[in-house]
Amino acid sequence: MTVPDDTASLEPSPPDAITRDREILKVGAPSSTWRLLVVDDADNDYLVVRELLAQGLPGATINRAIAVSDACLTAAAADCVLLDVGVPDADGTVGVKRLTEEAPDTAIVVLTAAANEDLGVASLSAGAQDYLVKSRLDEQLLARSVRYAIERHRAAQLSRELIRADRQRAENARLERALTPTPIIRSSDITVVVRYQAGRRGSRLGGDFYDAVEGDDGRCAVLVGDVAGHGPDAAALAARLRSAWRALTLARLDQVAIVGVLDRFLRTEVEELTFATLSVLVVGQDRSDGTLVLAGHPPPVRLGSPSRTVGAGAHGPLVGVMPQPHWSSVEVGLGPGAELLLYTDGLVEGRAEGDRRERLGVDMLVELLDDLRTRGLAASGLLDALLDEVQRRNGVPLSDDVVLCLVGIPDA
Repeated sequence: MTVPDDTASLEPSPPDAITRDREILKVGAPSSTWRLLVVDDADNDYLVVRELLAQGLPGATINRAIAVSDACLTAAAADCVLLDVGVPDADGTVGVKRLTEEAPDTAIVVLTAAANEDLGVASLSAGAQDYLVKSRLDEQLLARSVRYAIERHRAAQLSRELIRADRQRAENARLERALTPTPIIRSSDITVVVRYQAGRRGSRLGGDFYDAVEGDDGRCAVLVGDVAGHGPDAAALAARLRSAWRALTLARLDQVAIVGVLDRFLRTEVEELTFATLSVLVVGQDRSDGTLVLAGHPPPVRLGSPSRTVGAGAHGPLVGVMPQPHWSSVEVGLGPGAELLLYTDGLVEGRAEGDRRERLGVDMLVELLDDLRTRGLAASGLLDALLDEVQRRNGVPLSDDVVLCLVGIPDA
């Protein structure tokens, strides 16, 4: 769908429409604050136009220029320019084009002699909103033309802005879809269920990120991370970190070594000090156990009766902060029926129900998971219910990004 630059009608209004237009003028937008610029080098013609404007649009400010070159200096401050195309430097439609370039937010009404009516029509194609024949002017017709030209010009501008905004949103959506990872999981003996919620309204991506990759040897690596900050810059940095992690994981590097590389990568990618947190789970080929690396990240929760956090011994420093950081991994028992929830801190930093000063926290998250599981919820239903309940307790939508990643080993 396209919207033409000019939505003006090429046909002048029929005489029987003037009575109707007078009624419209009575309830239209107020003209007392409008600024009008008349471009006319003939004193008598200017005085006539000025008098008609004063009668038809009382209270409007009326200024004059005797040449297009002078008008270009002040047209941007006007709501409407009334241009006599007989002005020497107007030169056909050149005057309209110059004014449109210098003052794109200003409406233009062309005034033409009866013999130059074709020039008035050509002026519409050049960017004017209306044209009038001088010999047929009266105060109501002139006021109507100015009023409609201003509103028509504003409507056309709004339509173009909406189209540009729609195109920008579509481009952003395509970019966000391109940056959203598709987990590489081929085996049926492991499941990875993800929920992503950006804290920035209207966005699909934020500073939180995730990925999951199954290597040729059958081992599955799952990543959940969080870049400091919000907005497009954080989302872009998160996408770069995730891509680097996937490449290094596919190269079969040890995850502790990968975290070290990402630490150096982060220091070289941004000029200002920033940091990220990471949680990496590698599930072994036989699915009976795995290894966990935490870099400043909240501990995963192993679902059970009761559920509990795991990986306290793997907790290491943030990525991108310490001069000589050190991380280590810990073993995590898994096996058939095991489920491990990795998440970002946006989930637990919301407010707890009953006390608006208290955060939800990890301990309350564990209790909440146990409660939801007693209702028979699992996998996707469990994650959806968890997000809904955390937001309900917070009282308002969560302001931070949230990633939930539930890794499961199905029963045989």
